[in-house]
Amino acid sequence: MAKLNPEYVEAVRRTVNTCPYFSLLGMRIEDLGPGESHVVIDVEPKHLQPFGIVHGGVFSSLMDASCFWAVFTAVEDGTVLTTVEVKLNYLAPSQSGQLIGRGRLIKLGKTLGLGDARIEDEKGRLLCHGTATVMVVPNLHLSGSDDYPAKFIED
Repeated sequence: MAKLNPEYVEAVRRTVNTCPYFSLLGMRIEDLGPGESHVVIDVEPKHLQPFGIVHGGVFSSLMDASCFWAVFTAVEDGTVLTTVEVKLNYLAPSQSGQLIGRGRLIKLGKTLGLGDARIEDEKGRLLCHGTATVMVVPNLHLSGSDDYPAKFIED
């Protein structure tokens, strides 16, 4: 059975964590595993809306990324995804600390995938829950991934 190559995961982390949007939000992939992701934002003043709490768009971006990267771990090498829908419920506000997105693959089909994620603070308090539907796009690859090691290795 094939398993996710740790060297590939590290290469993805280096590329994604330095991309412009992740840099703008201060978002980073901490870890990827089979059908799972761990994505983090350290809350800064730039994340706060005028009432002093984290803006809902920050939660939405973290939800999208957490679900997306969990599903991405299961698609074939040379295949990418694009998000087609995100649904989320805001459950508690946050003003500081960390936002920790824990994504999970629910189902992957030939053309669509579904992931869900929990966003918690560093104390484990549930702040947000949601799902994302992603579309499978064959014959494309992650930018800069031409020199990446194989995505999967034999177990």
